Amino acid sequence: MPDYSILIEHWDLYMQGFLHTIKSSVLALIGSLLIGTVMAIFRIAPVRPLNWIGAAYVEFIRNIPLILIVFVFFVGLPALGIRLDSFTAGTLGLTVYTAAFIAEVIRAGILSVPKGQMEAARSSGLTYLQAMWHVILPQAIKIVIPPMGNQFINLVKNSSVLGVIAGLDLMYFGDLISSETFVTFDVYIFVAMFYLVLTIPLSLGVGALERRLARSR
Repeated sequence: MPDYSILIEHWDLYMQGFLHTIKSSVLALIGSLLIGTVMAIFRIAPVRPLNWIGAAYVEFIRNIPLILIVFVFFVGLPALGIRLDSFTAGTLGLTVYTAAFIAEVIRAGILSVPKGQMEAARSSGLTYLQAMWHVILPQAIKIVIPPMGNQFINLVKNSSVLGVIAGLDLMYFGDLISSETFVTFDVYIFVAMFYLVLTIPLSLGVGALERRLARSR
């Protein structure tokens, strides 16, 4: 059985890490959704240079490790005179990395919408961007909620990368508590429990939303 005295004695540190993990995950979620949507539209836009930009972003970011992207912000930018604190650098890296996967999910959703929807929207006088925003994207988002929910759950788990650069997340404080108590197993069991507090409700919420949308179709 885990030694719950560790959790009680270091509750404040666990909570600091928990709250920073939530903050980083929410900020990265919003940012990756915005960037991912833009890159998805770029990939299917009727402008070839935009297609190249979207494809280059997705293929480049998806095929390099997350930790390298985080180090670009944490170590690379300071070399150029742009200094970021560890929390900001980690969150930006997490945002940029997740956005590439979100872009592919949203692109798949857009492509699954019948082409007649875009043609009908354009024939009614809407511009390409207006048709995409008001007609295509709402339908695409409904279609891709399950895979997008999985990406958001992965984002929460990937936020542990902040611990590598002292980003004040759960893993960082877990490492700190372990170094102070010389206990490893119990400390990280409690870290895992905090992650489950975040991911299980998110998973259940995505499933409930998926079922609700299925009934409304």
